Amino acid sequence: MAANPHPTESTPAFVALHRAGVDFSVHSYVHDPRAESFGIEAATALGVEPARVFKTLMAVVDDELCVGVVPVMGSLDLKALATALGGKRAQMADAAQAQRATGYVIGGISPVGQKKRHRTVVDRSASQWATIFVSGGRRGLEAEIAPADLVSVTGAVVARIAR
Repeated sequence: MAANPHPTESTPAFVALHRAGVDFSVHSYVHDPRAESFGIEAATALGVEPARVFKTLMAVVDDELCVGVVPVMGSLDLKALATALGGKRAQMADAAQAQRATGYVIGGISPVGQKKRHRTVVDRSASQWATIFVSGGRRGLEAEIAPADLVSVTGAVVARIAR
């Protein structure tokens, strides 16, 4: 997979990936605002197995905003996220807090290129794929990246955090 050297869409996520020097591919599709699940919409539109498409969820672990990256077909196990980060308790961040802290809108939050770097956990199921898809920073925009590169760029911990 070669990096698209001139993505037609420039987002903080793509800028950060280029700066990190990792290979990734840009995939775009027309987002339907009526879609019930952004991740399932992405998988269907791009013709890829939903297990390869990951969503970025923001949670608060012991009063610290953190990132969980899990397959779109699953949900985030908050207790497992807290454990993976050495915390005691976790809860989902509210949408406004997540948007302010990342600079992205809900449904387009990328684990890469956020306003501030947050501690991140990537679900271990990502490692079964050569590449996975994560938000490119906007609804209808995905980055295809090797899981190891995503972990490297975000400084993530890998743990089972999906249900």
